[in-house]
Amino acid sequence: MGSRPRAAAPPPPSAEAPSPARGRGIGLGILAGVPFLMVLGNSMLFPVFAKMQAATGMSEMQTSLVVTAFSVPAGVLIPVAGYLSDRFGRRPVIAPGVALFGLGALGAGLAAAFMPSPYALILAGRAVQGMGAAAMSQLAMAMAADLFRGGGRSRAMGTIEAANGLGKAVSPVAGALAGLVAWYLPFYVFAALSLPLAAGVWWGTHEPAASGRVQAVGRYVARVRGVFAARGRSLGAGLACGGAVMFLIFGTLFYLSESLEKRWRVADIPSGLLLAVPVAALSATAYAVGLTLGRRRRLARASVLLGLALLSAVMAAMALVHDARPWVYGVVGVVGLAGGLALAALNLLVTSSAGAGERGLITSLYGGVRFFGVALGPPSFGLIMHRSAGLLFAAAAALAAAVFLVALAFLRPPALAGRDAAARRRSA
Repeated sequence: MGSRPRAAAPPPPSAEAPSPARGRGIGLGILAGVPFLMVLGNSMLFPVFAKMQAATGMSEMQTSLVVTAFSVPAGVLIPVAGYLSDRFGRRPVIAPGVALFGLGALGAGLAAAFMPSPYALILAGRAVQGMGAAAMSQLAMAMAADLFRGGGRSRAMGTIEAANGLGKAVSPVAGALAGLVAWYLPFYVFAALSLPLAAGVWWGTHEPAASGRVQAVGRYVARVRGVFAARGRSLGAGLACGGAVMFLIFGTLFYLSESLEKRWRVADIPSGLLLAVPVAALSATAYAVGLTLGRRRRLARASVLLGLALLSAVMAAMALVHDARPWVYGVVGVVGLAGGLALAALNLLVTSSAGAGERGLITSLYGGVRFFGVALGPPSFGLIMHRSAGLLFAAAAALAAAVFLVALAFLRPPALAGRDAAARRRSA
């Protein structure tokens, strides 16, 4: 009489393959460090610009190009990085990007410390940083979306946006403190943080096997076209909302920065702390919204609409109280609250609009729009604020209201945040 075949014993747990929940949690923590670092790349330098000019003889225009040299390569290369991540995977693009960010910073710092005329090499180092930044924040968001599904994805998107906001909150104070030692010290801070983070992304995250790996360019283009054919209006509305929110937030921060220093004579550490208030509010709100949407994903559209409505109301209030310093502090804090409501939900909707095989490019397009919103906000606000701050904020309120109407008409969560099974079928 034959014996029953014995069931195969499960394989022993591997030391290199942590449990899914624990491994993904560690990976999310590492990925959250990527947008945190990228935000520091510009924001930490703002408090030291005056010292940079005094030490090197740079003009205001030359100093502004230190930001432009970073921003332009990043904005141009973000879609390229998105495509490469879809074809070859997220880690092989993100980790070298973070390392390149650090090497560019190190080059700029060495030039500043040891050369009598470092301007050209600082610009070159900043351009290299920008190239690396193109592969950082939005691809970290895409990889987090690959790792999590359902409510976990909502929480992950809130965490990524919170890390982004935390970087914005920390950077003015950190830059001011670094500037007390040397105006070029922020470059060394970037390098010191980026190289360990690159190693963490490479060895500390575990990318899903289904992510990326599109081999045929024609097939990839057809998939991306299919995403826009099916969800073009909703996706376009999401991109417009993301760009407008970043434009308004960073324009308002620039207005506050200029007012603190030139009108109200608040500088250095106190100024950095006041500038941190709205971005700290954004970070906390984004994290809370991510947790809420983890349980109730259907509230994502309502969160975007509420954030945009609140942003329009805050801009209208600023048109009335822009000269009253105590009121401005309070009102600007609400800007961060409104931004957190909108951005955390938009992150979820946009990253869920495509399968893993196209998510890198779609998320990078979203990141590019946000990036140019950041780049255009401060100069646009600066151009108008000296003529009429009331008119400036009235126009900002109108822009927020217009984007609210676009979202109300076209943003459709079921079309954007489709079922994960359908997304996996598209990526197969």
